[in-house]
Amino acid sequence: MTQSDQDRHAPNSICFGCGPANAKGLKIKSHWEGDAKTPEGRFVMTYTPEAHHQAFPGVVNGGILGTLLDCHSNWCAATALMHKWGWDAPQCTVTADFHVKLRRPTPAGKAVRLEARVEAISEDRATIHTDAIVDGKVTATCDGTFVAVKEGHPAWHRWG
Repeated sequence: MTQSDQDRHAPNSICFGCGPANAKGLKIKSHWEGDAKTPEGRFVMTYTPEAHHQAFPGVVNGGILGTLLDCHSNWCAATALMHKWGWDAPQCTVTADFHVKLRRPTPAGKAVRLEARVEAISEDRATIHTDAIVDGKVTATCDGTFVAVKEGHPAWHRWG
């Protein structure tokens, strides 16, 4: 099994969505399929929401979906910047903005696959599009901008 970028680069992170060290968090596990430097490369993960992640019977809570999409997209940006600029490790990135569209109910208890791709990248930020897919159907999308922080920012070294 492929080691997730969260486990590789931020094993001590306490983020609710993506932190491996948060005992009560979602602990998402993301990685690249294909070449991160090409349009064909996709940053992917699969997560199966649990019963306590429901908004109402049989449907995943929109806030949980938002967290999955935000954290996964953020990691896509961080690793894409690392690949683009040849860094040894990703710099910590934070969400500047993200917009989630809930397109249809996301069924609870089924695997949700997130597929992210880089839309644009510059010196310190990336724009990411992510689809949440269940049984081959897009249930939600996210478009966001994620920025690598500098020393002095409260998130500086949060992954260390």
